[in-house]
Amino acid sequence: MSNETKTVAVLGAGTMGSGIATVMARAGHKTILFDINETNLQRGIDTVHGFFDKSVKLGKLGADAGQSAKSTLVGTTDLTDLAHCDVIVEAVFEDLQLKKDTFGRLDEIVSESTLFHTNTSTLSVTGIASGSRLPERVVGTHYCNPAPLMKLVEVADGRHTADWAHKATIEFLGSLGKTSVVTKDRPGFIVNRFLIPWENSCIRALEAGLGTKESIDAAVLGSLGHPMGPFRLLDIVGMDIHQQVATRLYEQLRDPKFFPPPMVERMVAAGDLGRKTGRGFYEYDNTRLFGS
Repeated sequence: MSNETKTVAVLGAGTMGSGIATVMARAGHKTILFDINETNLQRGIDTVHGFFDKSVKLGKLGADAGQSAKSTLVGTTDLTDLAHCDVIVEAVFEDLQLKKDTFGRLDEIVSESTLFHTNTSTLSVTGIASGSRLPERVVGTHYCNPAPLMKLVEVADGRHTADWAHKATIEFLGSLGKTSVVTKDRPGFIVNRFLIPWENSCIRALEAGLGTKESIDAAVLGSLGHPMGPFRLLDIVGMDIHQQVATRLYEQLRDPKFFPPPMVERMVAAGDLGRKTGRGFYEYDNTRLFGS
């Protein structure tokens, strides 16, 4: 797969999906954002546009370049609009059967040469790939959140992933300006094996009164050199997503450090999911992740 302009699709217009679509559009690829829900789709498109508008406002992107990037993005709720895609990135809800069924439906729509990527880091790439009649073209590509800002993508082959698909994936990610780290098809890959227990520990520290959200974030920034504190990061990721990822990793690994603390359940029940709902650990006037 050369670095020429591709037609790519991202399935799922949530925080991660819209972030990945931003990456694709910024790289100049014709980008199709898919979601089954029109409201979610429009919100995802607005998020992508908001990122480019903010980039122009901050002087990180020229006005013409910003407009060009926005113009490469289209949205759809019809899977058949993906018929001519070269690469499809699945970023739908973390449900194995849903992901398998999605790839099975796509088999009947796209070319046999279309590359399938799954953004999972908690489910088996091999299991997801089994939904396709061509599992050799399925590769795990886990984008770190927020995808437009983080350089790292974890790459994990399934049991039947072909060498050509792996090589094409590494080349494609390079065209996006991403750094690839190859890992194994194991729960959590590398990043979430470390990140989820650490985030849970920070939440437990808050529950235990060892510090406030502000002081713990400040301690991490001042001592560990992270670009943001754990509670700012969790507000970006979404507490519902953290709960899902942590729970699935616990179910597979049976290690208590992966199990989400009680505060997570309470916040999800209250709808305090983070930036996308206007309130998580912090409160936000603008729910758009990359708004101007």
